[in-house]
Order: sequence, then structure tokens, then C-alpha cells
Amino acid sequence: MRLIARMGMLLLLGLAPLAWAEQGEAAKTWEDEPGVVGELARQVASEAPRIQDFYALRDYRPAWQDADAVAAFTSALHTLESDGLHPQDYRPDELRNRHRVAYEDGADDEVQAQYDLFATRMLLMALDHLQRGKVDPEALDTGWEVPVAPPDFSLAAVSGAVDQQRFEALIGQVRPDFVPYQRLRSGLARYRNIERLGGWTRLPAREGALRPGDVDDDVLLLRERLAVIGELEIMVAATDILPGGVLEAPDPRRYDASLEAAVKRFQRRHLLEPDGIVGRRTQAALNVPVARRIDQIRLNMERARWLLHGLPESFVLVDIAGYRLSYYRPDGQIWRSRIVVGQPYRRTPSLRSEITHMTVNPTWTIPPTIKREDVLPRVRQDLGYLWRERIQVLSPSGAPLDPWEVDWNNPGNIVLRQASGPQNALGRLVIRFPNDHMVYLHDTPAQSLFSREQRAFSSGCIRVENIRELGQLLFDDTRSGHDVERRIESEETQNVRLTHRMPIIIHYWTVNPGDDGELSFRPDIYERDDALLRELDRPLAL
Repeated sequence: MRLIARMGMLLLLGLAPLAWAEQGEAAKTWEDEPGVVGELARQVASEAPRIQDFYALRDYRPAWQDADAVAAFTSALHTLESDGLHPQDYRPDELRNRHRVAYEDGADDEVQAQYDLFATRMLLMALDHLQRGKVDPEALDTGWEVPVAPPDFSLAAVSGAVDQQRFEALIGQVRPDFVPYQRLRSGLARYRNIERLGGWTRLPAREGALRPGDVDDDVLLLRERLAVIGELEIMVAATDILPGGVLEAPDPRRYDASLEAAVKRFQRRHLLEPDGIVGRRTQAALNVPVARRIDQIRLNMERARWLLHGLPESFVLVDIAGYRLSYYRPDGQIWRSRIVVGQPYRRTPSLRSEITHMTVNPTWTIPPTIKREDVLPRVRQDLGYLWRERIQVLSPSGAPLDPWEVDWNNPGNIVLRQASGPQNALGRLVIRFPNDHMVYLHDTPAQSLFSREQRAFSSGCIRVENIRELGQLLFDDTRSGHDVERRIESEETQNVRLTHRMPIIIHYWTVNPGDDGELSFRPDIYERDDALLRELDRPLAL
């Protein structure tokens, strides 16, 4: 009676159902459920956290019992070819075969749960690789300083797509939607179509260059080669009957003005001297097989997957292999300039940072490598080099030393510092940002180097043409209130901070899609492409 009375009072207060529910939930675990649900709950505990979260969202309901869902998934996997990935990495054949074993042959709950987890791992792995890349960039480059963010797609959306068998739509949602990536993807489809149609013919080796005005059988091959990629329309041999006679058709073997213009366009897209002369380097670029160009596009799509995420509205982008800097300004305009980057043995690193300040009228403390390999050999030959270049000799504490009293064959831990001024290796302005490689953007007295098409001449830092203009734009756009020219005219060495930091990304692209959608192929100056391609094509070990 007391128990009945107590229960009646709890019911009146509305507390009994809550208490029972709490007690029931505490007692219930999914592992106790019968069938595949319980087996999944038991097996998922040893999986990665995201797999656990995926099944917790589904209350451990299996995702892959339906053969139609598996068929739709494996079909959608083949669309990853358009992103330069290998569908076979994600085991479409094994997915189909194991599903038959798990469900058509009457396997037990354990086997069905194992299959469900396997299929989910394949799906999430494919989506991860599509959005953030298959290859770990840090494994390729120990100096890598560009953080690759984890994938950010919704597991709830993935679960819903599985239930609705909308895999191609899911892939489309996860695929990077940035314009450069889409242009690379379109370019990949275009060059694969060229490959299906037979590619292009190699120009034969020849002793001399092809020049405008030449009449040669190789000119026909050159026309065909440029026509394949759309740089030139094939000349149609025809005659026009005019009053008073017949107009002779143009000779397709003649290197005429239209062909010269097409060659120059090709040369500019490949960072070659646009002189219209098909010499050794231009012919080598023309003769790169279409399969190699396809691989270049694919591996640069992988680089885009590493980089093109979480981009701010305004940032500075340094394109190492393209020798170009682009400043994406807050007002939507893009300021561009030519740059000089590190030589192959002193590579400019890939990194992501934020511009914090500038140094006006900088001095230059010569880095150890440059001091050892470049400066000291010159000083040993001619001590006057120090005075001509206005280089001070200092102790480690900064005290001036007499150059005549230094043993230059064994100088010890001396510091060499170049005074500020027009002849300073850093010029009149340095733009600085924190990084582990001590690189920065800077001015240079060697302005003539900017006229070269390929500009890998520095010791790792980035020389920027018209850097004063860039510096003023950064001051203006961050509301820092400084006048670059006035500070330079003061001739004082000053560090001037930006009111707001400006993101900067330094990266390496050997294929670049232009605003017109056409692809530019650049020399792989740091020989990074082959290593990345090997990893991109390496079958996944599961």
C-alpha cells in the first residue's frame, strides 16, 4: 500500500516517468541489442572517432544492407577520375564482392557488421581525399609550413546521402568549389580527350630553329601541334576566284604571322622567352607527351586540395613556380607583380603565415649559408669587397671589428651586416611575416632580373617588383596610416607594424589556370612533381 501511495504521489508530480526513463537509459546499451545493430555497436568501439560518430548518429543502424546502395556508391566512385584520383583506391570491386558474401550467402551478424564498417571507411576516405588530398604534404617536404585543415563535411549529411543513395550529389558537395580547382578539373577533362583522340605528334629533332618566314615541312607539324590545344586554327588550303584571275592559296609550310603569334602565346604559357622562334627549349615543351601534361594537372589538383580551403577574403598569394605574386585586396581587386624566387639549391619554402610589419631602409645581416658559400670566398680574394658593398664586420655581441685583424680563413663566429641604402641586397623595403625559414618579401637593387621569363635567382627569399606599391596598399588596406615613400626618404631604418595582420600563402604550382580557362605549364624548377606523382599514384595500403 505504501508503495502504491508513493507511486501515486510521483505520478501526480510528474516525476515517475522521468525517473523511469533515466533509469532505463542508464541500463540500456546498444551492445545489448540483438542482430547487426548490437554487433556494430560492439565492433565500432575499435574504429576511428569519426566512424564511431557516424554510427552513433544512426543509432548503430547499418548503412550498407541494400545492394542498390552499394551499386550506386561504386558507380559514383568512378566520377573521382575527373578529380585526378584513382577510383580503385577505394575498392569498388571488393565492395561489391564482399556485399554478396555478407548478404546473399547468408553470413552472420559479425560478417555483416564488418562489411558495413569497411564500406563506411571507404566512403569517408574517398570524401577526405577529394576535399583535402590523398597525399600528406609533410611526408614529401620536411620544411612544409602550410597547415592542412581536417575535412569539414557533415556526417549527418553523409548518413542521409547513404540512405537516399545520392552519392554523386554528396561528392559534388564535398568537391572543392574554388574557381582555380574547377578550371584545373575542366583542363583535365580536355587533355584526357586529346589523349583519347591520339594526342599530338612530336616535332622531329633538327639542327636549326624554326623561324618566322621559314618554309619547311616541319611547319605543318607545328601547325597541327598548336591546333590540337586550340592555339591555332588549321589552315585550309583553298583558292578564291577573283575578278581578273585566281588568288593563290597560302602555303601551309610557310611560317607566317598567325603561326608566329600562336607560338608566342604557347611560349608565354610555358614561361619561355616569347620570341616566336621554335628553338631547343620551345621544341622540348611542345614535345612533352599529353600523358605527362595530364599527370601535371592531376598533381596540381592535389596541391589545390591541400591549399584551397579556409581562404580569407583578402590575402597575399605567392606562386613560386610561376614567379608571380597576387594580392587579393579587400575591395575585390587583384594586384599582381613579378617576383624572383630561390634557386633550386636554395628553395623558397611553401608556407602560410600573416604579414605583421615592414622594415623600411633595412640593414641586412648576412645569413650563415650565404656568408659561408658566397661572401667569405669573395672577401678572401679581395678585402675591398667589404667596403664596396658597405658590409660591417661585427662580433656576436654586435661590437665593430677591424676587418684587417680578422683571420678570414678561420673567421669564427663573426657577423657580417650590410648597411642600409640603395645598394643593400634587400633594397629599401622588407615585408615580414613569422616563419621557421626566415624568409620574407623584399625589394632589390637587381631590377633587371624581373625582365627574365624564369626567375629562380635568390637565396630563398622573394624579391618583389614594385614592392613599394604593394607596401602602400597593405598599409592602406589595413588602415595602418603610414606613407611608404616618406619613411624611405627619411633614410632611417624603421620597423613599422600593420594595424591588422594580412594573411600570406607561399605555394608551388607547376600548372596554373588562367582567367580565360587556358592552362599554363611551368618548369618544375624544384623537381617536386615526380615525388608527388608517385605518392598520388601509389595504391592505398589498407
